[in-house]
Amino acid sequence: MGEIEQRPTPGSRLGAPENSGISTLERGQKPPPTPSGKLVSIKIQMLDDTQEAFEVPQRAPGKVLLDAVCNHLNLVEGDYFGLEFPDHKKITVWLDLLKPIVKQIRRPKHVVVKFVVKFFPPDHTQLQEELTRYLFALQVKQDLAQGRLTCNDTSAALLISHIVQSEIGDFDEALDREHLAKNKYIPQQDALEDKIVEFHHNHIGQTPAESDFQLLEIARRLEMYGIRLHPAKDREGTKINLAVANTGILVFQGFTKINAFNWAKVRKLSFKRKRFLIKLRPDANSAYQDTLEFLMASRDFCKSFWKICVEHHAFFRLFEEPKPKPKPVLFSRGSSFRFSGRTQKQVLDYVKEGGHKKVQFERKHSKIHSIRSLASQPTELNSEVLEQSQQSASLTFGEGAESPGGQSCQQGKEPKVSPGEPGSHPSPVPRRSPAGNKQADGAASAPTEEEEEVVKDRTQQSKPQPPQPSTGSLTGSPHLSELSVNSQGGVAPANVTLSPNLSPDTKQASPLISPLLNDQACPRTDDEDEGRRKRFPTDKAYFIAKEVSTTERTYLKDLEVITSWFQSTVSKEDAMPEALKSLIFPNFEPLHKFHTNFLKEIEQRLALWEGRSNAQIRDYQRIGDVMLKNIQGMKHLAVHLWKHSEALEALENGIKSSRRLENFCRDFELQKVCYLPLNTFLLRPLHRLMHYKQVLERLCKHHPPSHADFRDCRAALAGITEMVAQLHGTMIKMENFQKLHELKKDLIGIDNLVVPGREFIRLGSLSKLSGKGLQQRMFFLFNDVLLYTSRGLTASNQFKVHGQLPLYGMTIKESEDEWGVPHCLTLRGQRQSIIVAASSQSEMEKWVEDIQMAIDLAEKNSSLAPEFLASSPPDNKSPDEATAADQESEDDLSASRTSLERQAPHRGNTMVHVCWHRNTSVSMVDFSVAVENQLSGNLLRKFKNSNGWQKLWVVFTNFCLFFYKSHQDNHPLASLPLLGYSLTIPSESENIHKDYVFKLHFKSHVYYFRAESEYTFERWMEVIRSATSSASRAHVSSHKESLVY
Repeated sequence: MGEIEQRPTPGSRLGAPENSGISTLERGQKPPPTPSGKLVSIKIQMLDDTQEAFEVPQRAPGKVLLDAVCNHLNLVEGDYFGLEFPDHKKITVWLDLLKPIVKQIRRPKHVVVKFVVKFFPPDHTQLQEELTRYLFALQVKQDLAQGRLTCNDTSAALLISHIVQSEIGDFDEALDREHLAKNKYIPQQDALEDKIVEFHHNHIGQTPAESDFQLLEIARRLEMYGIRLHPAKDREGTKINLAVANTGILVFQGFTKINAFNWAKVRKLSFKRKRFLIKLRPDANSAYQDTLEFLMASRDFCKSFWKICVEHHAFFRLFEEPKPKPKPVLFSRGSSFRFSGRTQKQVLDYVKEGGHKKVQFERKHSKIHSIRSLASQPTELNSEVLEQSQQSASLTFGEGAESPGGQSCQQGKEPKVSPGEPGSHPSPVPRRSPAGNKQADGAASAPTEEEEEVVKDRTQQSKPQPPQPSTGSLTGSPHLSELSVNSQGGVAPANVTLSPNLSPDTKQASPLISPLLNDQACPRTDDEDEGRRKRFPTDKAYFIAKEVSTTERTYLKDLEVITSWFQSTVSKEDAMPEALKSLIFPNFEPLHKFHTNFLKEIEQRLALWEGRSNAQIRDYQRIGDVMLKNIQGMKHLAVHLWKHSEALEALENGIKSSRRLENFCRDFELQKVCYLPLNTFLLRPLHRLMHYKQVLERLCKHHPPSHADFRDCRAALAGITEMVAQLHGTMIKMENFQKLHELKKDLIGIDNLVVPGREFIRLGSLSKLSGKGLQQRMFFLFNDVLLYTSRGLTASNQFKVHGQLPLYGMTIKESEDEWGVPHCLTLRGQRQSIIVAASSQSEMEKWVEDIQMAIDLAEKNSSLAPEFLASSPPDNKSPDEATAADQESEDDLSASRTSLERQAPHRGNTMVHVCWHRNTSVSMVDFSVAVENQLSGNLLRKFKNSNGWQKLWVVFTNFCLFFYKSHQDNHPLASLPLLGYSLTIPSESENIHKDYVFKLHFKSHVYYFRAESEYTFERWMEVIRSATSSASRAHVSSHKESLVY
């Protein structure tokens, strides 16, 4: 017949290089040649409902056909997908990748093979490619329409709203209803139309890629996500359904899951005729028998399900593809079936190593372009494709990778691809690197017999099995410091860090920065970096405006802690007086509503600035007019801002007088969303005014007076300066008030820490010299007294007060020579003298400066009575409340002994504990500077010994970096306290050949972070430096005011 000519695919028409998929073969190995002979045409139905015809040799194994489909789609992560078809008995089965196609598909002309998702990972963020997520989203859309993905009406409406956003773009009610009338996404859709339209209104600015991600985020939490039910009966004859998932085998009654058998519990899987058998590992605590038996409709149904189980176990649990069993000499017993292809670990490793190039594709159903969608009217075909690939990262700054030199992985005749029907739409066409067979060398083998299938966890190799990754999970790694704080509020172990698969890669083309924006572990070429810089704004004013947007997102999340989370919790329990409710929530809700609209305006302006909007507005490369308009609107909210100090005082007084309210607020602080002390969130609106002032000062300094935006920026600055001046005294007083109450929770054995006139100055770790030698103690300096404490071994990790030194009449002198101890001080009070030593010369100088200043203050104001130590705090709570609270405290103490999660419920991650562990100190001036230096945004993070960069949404506040997968997450995954860390720029010897990279280092812990521009790099350096080095005392004058209340 001669050589087979391959018809042009959509990818080749765009100038894509020829490739043969992905290969996991070792270098020097060649894949088996594709069998020659007669070609057979097979119709494949894609996930976007198009059909393509593929011509392959009829004796070729099923893998050749799957590879041909993946090559046609340029699909890098094709291992998650499979081909299913009805066999001669009308049973839907998966195409076996090792068997010849002709032996499986008897009448190929009359069969349509479906290309569908086969393996659903536990977390969609493990899908690294935008195309893969798009195909998964199409699968979810199909499952919704076919009734396989069942859920409540709200979830269904939310899912459909993201599909609509992906297909037609931003909200337009008339267009929405017209589109929903023409497209049925779910049975009984008409009843949900209003809900869908309402939800769609909230997705303005969301790109198709972000919509796919959010769709999968919602879908993966549904019980029926990725579930294919197989009818069966149990031993009693009750009708049930069996299913297999990444975690193990599931049992359903109808659509309700009634049981689950994790892979770790399963010892063997086998089938005998119609009976499906699960042999469990011995467990003394289990109520189940050693072997469970289920009856299926026929042997073919039973074997089909058994095969699916074998494949799921191998894909999700094994490190490598299992080796084939040696052929028996005389006779064979049982099935020779085994899993063929790469395991999920191999797929993740391949993508992480960057063995592919980012490519473009188009969405069949979408009326708007994807971030990586095809450009209209390219001037030069090949160069346009490359240029768009380079620019596709938009403002993201993840890493991409060069594709290795391509070589064909198939020999002989290649599959012939032709359109299935005239006028049919092409399926998504991304480009991918060369590939071929997905066999792994040296893969572990697994016995697969028909009568007995032993399912062994070869992933473990006699090691403990880690939990399956999921959103928000933490996985073990030695990289985070010993004080990395988990989202529960306790101190995380030293080996806790973020999962390497937290953020998938995609591109930024929307004002909504999503976790899609990560080219994880894929170093981008210099050409691509250059293309990105040319494509998007480089003006400093643009990045200043973008900082307003990113920090505003964090500010809104902080407001929601009060307006949404706290209010919702309060409404469920009758723990807060009505007067206190009416003082807090009505004064925060108007702010949340106002700033929600403010953020939308900023994002719309940034979209215009970046050229991502079609709106015809002149002079859009400015932000001053938006700031001026909204700052003028803020003046009308001043009445609410004045109430915040009153609300803070009322809340603390309520906690002091009611044990029930105290316990309620303590329990709320244990929630993941409350990542800072609760009273800190009440001060956020006052802090935000200072941030606006700083931003406008930078804009006015950047713009020349002749600039079009200068007048608006100056007017806005004048307006916000006036508001800050009016509220500054209140803010300083409230910051001290809040800090005293926070410290009160860390100390035991003390009465009335919060008294009128008392000011907090510094806290930190010093060594106290006694008869036993130097012992670490925690010191707390106020304007009238110095306390020293030791860390207690209590359930709440509080510090026990050992002594107090009134500052009135105290003297201080350096006594290193006298005692032979470095950095030593002698503090002589009227009744007692102590000798202390600092950890360094700089620490000693800070303590000397602050103690001397406090002594001077005490001399001027001798009216304070520092006698507040007591054996037990006074209790002015009602007897009933006290009894209930005492009982609850005993329960907490008991729980703390048995539960690591409950241990140190919320006092283990405070600044006091950080200073204790880092052997350092922090002053009130440092806290005030930290309040001014809050920042949010995307950063790329790299560990010392890792190759790839991981994209994270990072929030800097309270001397900590808080890490999120995306700005839309409600709580951080982990945090990194920065006190004690050094901030530098990597040296040449560290081989970090990237721009805008800074380094954080503490002992053996090293982190590299990469910013997207010079401005953002300088801003991150500035704010982190404020946490890693203390502010000078000269700063006091700008913060110091009367704190009497």
